[in-house]
Amino acid sequence: MTGDDAEGLLRRLAPQVLGALVRRYGHFDTAEDATQEALLAAAVQWPEEGVPQNPRGWLITVASRRLTDLLRSEQARRRREDTVARWTLPDGWLTPATDQPAADFDDTLVLLFLCCHPALPPAAQIALTLRAVGGLTTAEIARAFLVPEATMARRIGRAKQRIRESGVPFGMPSAAERADRLGVVLHVLYLIFNEGYASTSGPNLQRTELSAEAIRLARTVHGLLPDDGEVAGLLALMLLTDARRLARTTSDGALVPMAEQDRCLWNADRIAEGVDLLTTALPRGATGPYQLQAAIAAVHDEAPSAEATDWPQITALYELLMQISDNPVVRLNHAVAVAMVHGPAAGIVLLDELRSDERIADDHRIHAVRGHLLEKLGDHTAARDSYRTAAGRTTSVPQQRFLHERADRLAT
Repeated sequence: MTGDDAEGLLRRLAPQVLGALVRRYGHFDTAEDATQEALLAAAVQWPEEGVPQNPRGWLITVASRRLTDLLRSEQARRRREDTVARWTLPDGWLTPATDQPAADFDDTLVLLFLCCHPALPPAAQIALTLRAVGGLTTAEIARAFLVPEATMARRIGRAKQRIRESGVPFGMPSAAERADRLGVVLHVLYLIFNEGYASTSGPNLQRTELSAEAIRLARTVHGLLPDDGEVAGLLALMLLTDARRLARTTSDGALVPMAEQDRCLWNADRIAEGVDLLTTALPRGATGPYQLQAAIAAVHDEAPSAEATDWPQITALYELLMQISDNPVVRLNHAVAVAMVHGPAAGIVLLDELRSDERIADDHRIHAVRGHLLEKLGDHTAARDSYRTAAGRTTSVPQQRFLHERADRLAT
């Protein structure tokens, strides 16, 4: 197994191992530390000794032993405190032997709903789930929320503390509780997918292990709630978007905009599955934002060429979406659609209105779109400046390269 294969396996197993530890022993924060140490041990040992027959059981066993050590250490340090006196060390719990198959139960979905506990404010629910289930770093989550990393670290720490203090048992919530938490769960999966599809930082445009995990979890939620239109809409959106993945970069990792992509590389099976999910979901009750975004993705995917894209329909769908979602990124995408229908000047008018929204005013995307529309208008000097401003405001290396190349092209 290569290093990349081992890393992918560990990423998939991490939330399952953490969920198993929390279900058995509690102590969310300490369980996460123990899981991380087990993952580190695997990353060191497996490349040399080989992957065990039951890697999940191996990780749970190692993490359980480390959890016992951590709790004993903490108990010795704080022996006089009443709260520690009530802790139960997990010596008596049975953990799967490394050479025996583990129970075929995936705790990831239970962990997902636990992180979306109502004792936590929505922002903390999302942040904790991204950390525990999605495997994102604190820095990546901070960028997704547009807050400093230290602020996000404190937010995640408080969330773990409140989960521990709540005393809620680890298990699948009731149907009523699931309904209350579902909106946050879907938003979390959406953010995880987006970070995988268009990474906010680093040398690669995409982190396929994250988008794949988001799709896997969305399938799991859809299996649990097959009649929920928004669950189906989110899964459809992920599939329709991920279908373009292979065409989004060149062989050397350079970004390829949608208008220039080789549509023969788009995944027809994923497009068909996404369209089928969406077609089935739309007649069921009120149409939500994920279904509308999936419908927009379907219009793109079903167009035989960039020139044949039905931009008036996309514009209309974005206008419906804006009625139910106060999201500046939706308004930005609407401006692009308007520009494609009514010309770049009309799009720039909408961009100027967006500049007063502090949630997106400093985001690289608004400057990248402005550069594109100014280039279409023939104002190459202003377009070049916008591209360079956008490049300076993204931490994604492929996006930086793409934007600098666009700017340099206009300088000649």
